[in-house]
Amino acid sequence: MFIVLGTKSRNSFNISQHHLCSLFVLFDISHTTVAMAPIGKIYSYPGNYRVHIAQVAADLNNVELEFPSFQMGVTNKDPSFLSKFPLGKVPAFSSADDTFHLTEGLAIARYIASSGPASSQLLGADPKTSALIEQWALFGESELSGATIPPLLMVLAKMIPYDEARYNQCAGNLERAVKRLEEAVKDGRKFLVGDQLTLADLAVLGPMTLASKFLFDGEMRKQAPSVEGYLKGLLEVPEVKKHFGEVTFVEKRVQG
Repeated sequence: MFIVLGTKSRNSFNISQHHLCSLFVLFDISHTTVAMAPIGKIYSYPGNYRVHIAQVAADLNNVELEFPSFQMGVTNKDPSFLSKFPLGKVPAFSSADDTFHLTEGLAIARYIASSGPASSQLLGADPKTSALIEQWALFGESELSGATIPPLLMVLAKMIPYDEARYNQCAGNLERAVKRLEEAVKDGRKFLVGDQLTLADLAVLGPMTLASKFLFDGEMRKQAPSVEGYLKGLLEVPEVKKHFGEVTFVEKRVQG
């Protein structure tokens, strides 16, 4: 058994169960932590909010993730990578034994959310709750991410040409989605489903932290005053703050 010693020592030892009691007496250990093998590896570039969602789920489930060295445009074009992930998309997940592979951030997050003791909290303990969580998770992916990513690629990443008509259409779509979110949280609700953090909240928080940097501006926030408080409240959850950090709210929308 591999154990990590508590306050009396920071060293690690490989020991048999036969000697465990003697070790406790020798070092006067009151607490030990069993080192868990990682559940798998996630490949991605730094700062990917879809990865942050998975990291929060992993922390709540007390499971570990590994993050191999990754270079966008290099690692994901390597034949060994493409043999597991044919489209070369990230985030990409590989199980610890390298027999199970996933792409699509929401699928990865859902798998990790289901892989520990917090699964019923994150995904719901009954069919109706699970369906509501799924509804909001898909809302985050389709409505919020769908409205945020194209403008991001135009004005921040500069990966596609600026198209004013498309930019304005995306901004309008985000505004409509934010109004829907405002309706859900305007009564001071801290979480979208139930009274605990779920995958619904994480799937909404992810794209909103991104939109807040350049598109979810002061004017839009005036029309949805409760949304800002909702987002800030989620970041008070320690596991969320650890991976998402602080939300930056832009005052004036960034345009091309």
